[in-house]
Amino acid sequence: MVIIHDIDRGATRSATVSAANDFTMNAKISHRFIIAFAMWFSAGLAGAVEIDRAAMVRRHDPVVTKLDPLAALSLGNGTFAFTADITGLQTFPEEYQAGIPLHTQAEWGWHSFPNPANYKLADCLEEYAVGDRQVSYASQQSGPAADWLRANPHRIDLGRLGFRLRNADGSAVTASELTEIHQSLDLWRGVIVSKFKCAGEPVTVRTACHPERAGLAVEVVSPLVGKKQLSVELSFPGAKADWKQCADWTTPNAHQTTLSGKRGSWTFARRLNDTRYFVRLASADSTANVTETEPHHFELSATTKNSLAFTCEFAPEAFAAESKPLACAEIFDSTSAKWEPFWKSGAALDLSASRDPRAKELERRVVLSQYLTAIQCAGTMPPQETGLTYNSWFGKSHLEMHWWHAAHFALWGRCELLERSLGWYERTLPVAQALAERQGFNGARWPKMVGPDGAESPSKIAPFLIWQQTHPIYFAELCYRAEPTPETLNRYQALVAESAEFMASFPLLNSRTGRYDLGPALIPAQECYDPRTTLNPTYELAAWWWGLETAQQWRLRAGLTREPRWDELQQMLARPTVRDGVYTAISTPPFTNRHDHPSLLCALGVTPSTPLIDRAIMNRTFDDVRDNWEWPTTWGWDYPTLAMTAARLGRPADAIEALLMPVQKNTYLPNGHNYQDERLTLYLPGNGGLLAAVAMMAGGWEDGPESPAPGFPTRDAGWEVKAEGFQKMP
Repeated sequence: MVIIHDIDRGATRSATVSAANDFTMNAKISHRFIIAFAMWFSAGLAGAVEIDRAAMVRRHDPVVTKLDPLAALSLGNGTFAFTADITGLQTFPEEYQAGIPLHTQAEWGWHSFPNPANYKLADCLEEYAVGDRQVSYASQQSGPAADWLRANPHRIDLGRLGFRLRNADGSAVTASELTEIHQSLDLWRGVIVSKFKCAGEPVTVRTACHPERAGLAVEVVSPLVGKKQLSVELSFPGAKADWKQCADWTTPNAHQTTLSGKRGSWTFARRLNDTRYFVRLASADSTANVTETEPHHFELSATTKNSLAFTCEFAPEAFAAESKPLACAEIFDSTSAKWEPFWKSGAALDLSASRDPRAKELERRVVLSQYLTAIQCAGTMPPQETGLTYNSWFGKSHLEMHWWHAAHFALWGRCELLERSLGWYERTLPVAQALAERQGFNGARWPKMVGPDGAESPSKIAPFLIWQQTHPIYFAELCYRAEPTPETLNRYQALVAESAEFMASFPLLNSRTGRYDLGPALIPAQECYDPRTTLNPTYELAAWWWGLETAQQWRLRAGLTREPRWDELQQMLARPTVRDGVYTAISTPPFTNRHDHPSLLCALGVTPSTPLIDRAIMNRTFDDVRDNWEWPTTWGWDYPTLAMTAARLGRPADAIEALLMPVQKNTYLPNGHNYQDERLTLYLPGNGGLLAAVAMMAGGWEDGPESPAPGFPTRDAGWEVKAEGFQKMP
């Protein structure tokens, strides 16, 4: 049996926008609950059986009972995140360094080292033959200029907030000395509760994050406070331009920390070269005091009998003299007022009645992925692959991954969380237009590896990728389907048109075949082909056709006529290559390498149906990939790709098998993170991809079956699906 809550789309959208706005803006609590009630009421009118959302969420609260370097828990709000160990703070960072490191990051927290040699992108350009002309690509990845440009700017660790724990003799308590550990993340309220025994005494810690500001609230209850065996240390590192590491604790003279303030509120002014930011520590405890123990290390202590409560806020600008510090109660109240409406809004999926034993694990992954992407991927710019937990690729965004981070927000009825990052494309559109112009193309070309300004980074792969080009069109289409209004059209019309103009100018007419080719120079999503010789990747061909057709529909919606040049290109675009009855990855030798991403399946998985893809051939291609691919070489979003393709092909059992394939890159840790390897211990495109695939399987897709949850197996196969609030996938 499959139960679908057919909620009125307008009511759902209103509830979703309100809850999403609660995520980042002040709103009256009464308004939140009115919206939530309206949503429930519309579901009742449809005669649906209501999902017990609180029970669904709470049965997957992460619980930690021992120190596990891969089980660190994070709090955040989309623009700021704080990752904690078993103490609820960042007390034992060295124990987590090889797992999920303990950092504090904000999307505004960037730093660059000086550039006295004036390195610029022009120093990294190389010429490639494109038809009868030479086109420059920033493919020179080695050398001083490339090294500096790839590493700068980079995200920084804003500060470490941990406990100073002492035994009765004054010696430092080690992590192994803690006993009776029990830590949980209350997903429904967004609070970490940590309990343990230290030096024979109980310690209880509650930690929460402000829903809008980069602020934390911490409450500690323990006799160790009064015994002066428990205090708090706030410490600041220097910046580090490393592929992964974002904190340098070895160069105290390379940065400055200036303490000011008085009892009850203390401000720390930070300076790292040209980067400035500010931190405010506050406590209502009249006995609390802050002292500097060594450069960049500060201790907050109190002489109260058994408790200490304080807040810590980070900001890119100095705090106004008249502004009041955040209060603990304010943060705890506001975070609960945010998370409960978040879970009550948008879509929901309840698999608890399923007999298939895999259903519980799938539901766990789905619930935790909603939380993780909300705190890590819902900012005002595309996130890095590791979100705001720690750096990967110096903290820079990979635009080809943005679909996997954020498309699911719209499909889950939370389009506002997607739209928050789309303003970044609007702001950086001139940068993308300049890139296209430099290379002799029209429109706007979206790069891959970028910092906050949208400028590309040198790479032997990144400049040749094109599959991110259709993402802004896809995002705009999701937004229009969620809110089909003139305002939506007006906002995204230029973004769609400029993206499509590049797409129309990029292909080359092949005089031998009479069709337009994609490439060279090009590297497909499966990044293991030579950019000088690669032509016509199957996925990119389908995405190109769909992107141009969707851009045409946007013209018609705006009262314009179809663009003839785009029509010609669609009609004359090269077709995917078929060998031995299956699609190949590209149309040139070696045709298909069976490692890295099986991205050719995206041509009928991520991409909707197009005239370029034959379903019978894709069925055989799916079997060939499933049976013969080198799965240990893949990445976390490849399994959702397999699932979405299986669903569109009418193979729900294969979709489930794909989502739960037992391989390392498809591992989901106790905290919900998608583990890849020792280098990438978390990988948020896997979480977002999972949510996109499940939304498609539960909510359906354009031109798909009208049956409930068409991508899931039936009750006879052990699956009972309760689903509500999903937007159909294109």
